Amino acid sequence: MKDKMMFIDPHVHMTSRTTDDYEAMAKAGIVALIEPSFWLGQPRTKVGSFQDYYSSLVGWEPFRASQFGIQHYCTIGLNSKEANNEALAEQVIELLPLYVHKENVVAIGEIGYDDQTAAEDKYFRIQLELAKELDMVVQVHTPHRDKKAGTIRSMEVCLEHGLDPKRVIIDHNNEETVEEVLNRGFIAAFTIYPNTKMGNERMVEVVKKYGSTDIIVDSSADWGVSDPLAVPKTASLMLKNGIAEEHVKKTCYQNALDAFGKNGKMKESDWMNAKGIDQTELYNNNSVLRGQNPKIEKTDKIH
Repeated sequence: MKDKMMFIDPHVHMTSRTTDDYEAMAKAGIVALIEPSFWLGQPRTKVGSFQDYYSSLVGWEPFRASQFGIQHYCTIGLNSKEANNEALAEQVIELLPLYVHKENVVAIGEIGYDDQTAAEDKYFRIQLELAKELDMVVQVHTPHRDKKAGTIRSMEVCLEHGLDPKRVIIDHNNEETVEEVLNRGFIAAFTIYPNTKMGNERMVEVVKKYGSTDIIVDSSADWGVSDPLAVPKTASLMLKNGIAEEHVKKTCYQNALDAFGKNGKMKESDWMNAKGIDQTELYNNNSVLRGQNPKIEKTDKIH
């Protein structure tokens, strides 16, 4: 390849990652990422915790990413795990309109099912209606237990609410669900975890079998055992296994841009015409540096 490939990781929880991860991701060619709102490892107990978290996704975290030359976007929603606390969920739903219009919010998400309870179903549907009202893309979290049934149910509910399948990204797919998702016209995203769930070797086989149309690779890296370099590593493995570069680019870059860029907030020009890195900048008088010399790399676009 003459030029270094660019990647998008459309599902990575950077709130739980370090600056070392940002540096490694930028070095590996990740130019943009999407951070879905999700739970924090233990349930939140007050609506103010959600408010502070959402505020960080539209404020501090985009600044932190910019300090390493990466464009940061996010999705905002009430996650399925915390939808079961209905008294709190009601307050969070009222909070969402304050954030979904922010400039880096590209979808409602990640929403859907965990244990597939009645409460999860109720708040999934409420948020689908919000997405429909605002003409926003939806990012769906499919359950890790009883995955196939939960995935099918998620899609049926989306269709019941009149959503366009091409504006719905169904995430956490595997070999058991991909064909059903693609046949129904939805976007199929795959979270690549080290040595478990959907590994990158298995992802290679999925692309060989189903091609690159409507398929997205992401890392879902978070506070657990996960890899923020899963996208570029999977791309490299695809190339080594004879998958054409055009298909690698689609699954590891272009499809994510097309799917999440539908509302116009996420554009390739955001990083192609970026101003560069300036670590002398501050956010609310805070810096990512701890006495280090600031890096300043002014540029008109990425080469």
